[in-house]
Amino acid sequence: MSGHSKWSTIKRKKGAADQKRGKEFSKLIRVIVAAAREGGGDIESNGKLRTAIDKARSINMPKDTMTQAIKRGTGEIEGMQFEELNYEGYGPGGIALLIETVTDNRNRTTADIRHLLSKYGGSLGETGCVQWMFNKKGVIYVPAAGTDEDKLTEIGIEAGADDVAREDESFRVTCEPSDFETLKKALEAGGFKIEESEISMEPQTTIKLDRKQAESVLRLMGMIEENDDVENVYSNFDISDEIMAQLDQ
Repeated sequence: MSGHSKWSTIKRKKGAADQKRGKEFSKLIRVIVAAAREGGGDIESNGKLRTAIDKARSINMPKDTMTQAIKRGTGEIEGMQFEELNYEGYGPGGIALLIETVTDNRNRTTADIRHLLSKYGGSLGETGCVQWMFNKKGVIYVPAAGTDEDKLTEIGIEAGADDVAREDESFRVTCEPSDFETLKKALEAGGFKIEESEISMEPQTTIKLDRKQAESVLRLMGMIEENDDVENVYSNFDISDEIMAQLDQ
């Protein structure tokens, strides 16, 4: 799993991403507001906003809700404003943690993140202490069922994909962020269904965990994701399939 986010795989396989629609909406609204505030309300020229809107559409967020969030971000209507803050630190086994948040109160969020890391065997680090261990990548998932892998690979590589790999019931297509939108459009034009797509932080190398460390890390990662202000959390841990099978029992 070197160079690949094991946490992303675990979330997809186990459905660990928040299943409560209201909470999903709440987190995404924050992201849309912050993206519109930073780069404006035009989804054609604001890639971050476009990605957030695509994700909102994938969970059937009402169009009016998205429009209201964009207008709040651009200042067209009043409402609570949010800012993006990133945190870096370490977890059990010396794993690196990169936490992206969208918050209306940085003091509260900082205190919450510090408390969670301390409580579950981690620690908050200085800015830049682990970010160098990750590369920003575009990641696109295409369902494996009914998909011609050779055709997917051919179209993907021509449109800028770095890699096409089978992951459980999906193909995982990665690329440089600058090729993300071009690649998505090429795959859609080629008749492929996009399950999920995002700009992710992918670890350059990974750290293997034993069972005890794995239990602690998964508990910590789950609690971080539960925080309302957390948008994404990335790490560089690796858990073997054997240990995962034991933990699933």
